[in-house]
Amino acid sequence: MLESPDAVLLYIPLMKGLGMRWEDIKSTSRHELVTLLGAYQEHERFHSMDGYNDSDISEMAKTRPEVRSQYADYLQTRRKYNDMLGKKEKPTFRGLR
Repeated sequence: MLESPDAVLLYIPLMKGLGMRWEDIKSTSRHELVTLLGAYQEHERFHSMDGYNDSDISEMAKTRPEVRSQYADYLQTRRKYNDMLGKKEKPTFRGLR
C-alpha cells in the first residue's frame, strides 16, 4: 500500500483536504470518493488565485511564466460557475478587445 497510486492520489488527498477519516473512506463507494476528490480539486482551482489582479499576475509571470496559464484556468473556472449561477460580469471596454 505504501506505493499504491490509490493511496497517493485518492486516500491521502481525501483525508488531508476534506478531513475524511479512514472509516469514512472505507464505507464510501469508489465512485463517490472519486467524485468528491474531483469536486475538491475544482474548488481549489476556483479559489486558487483569489486576491490577485491582472497586475499581480503580470509581475509574478516575469519570473514564473506558468502563472499566466494557471490564472487563465482560474478565470475560466470562475466564468463557468458564474454562468451556471446566472451571474453576469459587467461589460467593460477592456473586454471588447
